[in-house]
Amino acid sequence: MRIVTAFLILVFCSGAALAVQNPQAQHPASEIDSLFAALAKVDSEEEARSIEDRILTAFLKSDSPTVDLLMTHAAAALHGGKADVAKTLIAAVTRIAPDYAEGWHQRAEMQAEAGDDQGAMYCLEKTVTLNPRHFEALTELASKVEEYGDKTAALKLYRRALALDPFLEQAGQRVRALEHEVEGQSL
Repeated sequence: MRIVTAFLILVFCSGAALAVQNPQAQHPASEIDSLFAALAKVDSEEEARSIEDRILTAFLKSDSPTVDLLMTHAAAALHGGKADVAKTLIAAVTRIAPDYAEGWHQRAEMQAEAGDDQGAMYCLEKTVTLNPRHFEALTELASKVEEYGDKTAALKLYRRALALDPFLEQAGQRVRALEHEVEGQSL
């Protein structure tokens, strides 16, 4: 834990030199726009997965060396089984870059894993507010909302996710099931 604390002090002290840029300008919109346009035109799940991966990779880019470093170390900590270290690093990301949607998304995933549904839902809401095209976060939020019984809101969220990525299998299945429950059967 001392190493993490020392690392965070080093990062924060050098923050002036590495000034956190506006992470909202994470990636040129034209590149993400073109990826979403390409996703809308594909015919197979295999092609869709490749484009989805590229979009999610684009969402990770923060244009801030500090944030990128923290995210890299958090991923390594998580991979190394040190969830507490990863959680500390991601909390630092959301503090120093509160407009960086992927920081909130990663935080939501850790909170969900820890059983903190309320915290996860807050972070997912923050993610989709900052990045309304984050189809993964929309699907995860829809699932949580559905778990808590708001099927109408869940259906809307799943539909938003599918409008962005028609190849989201789980979202498609849930829309079909919820349409029947929420909207009834057409005559």
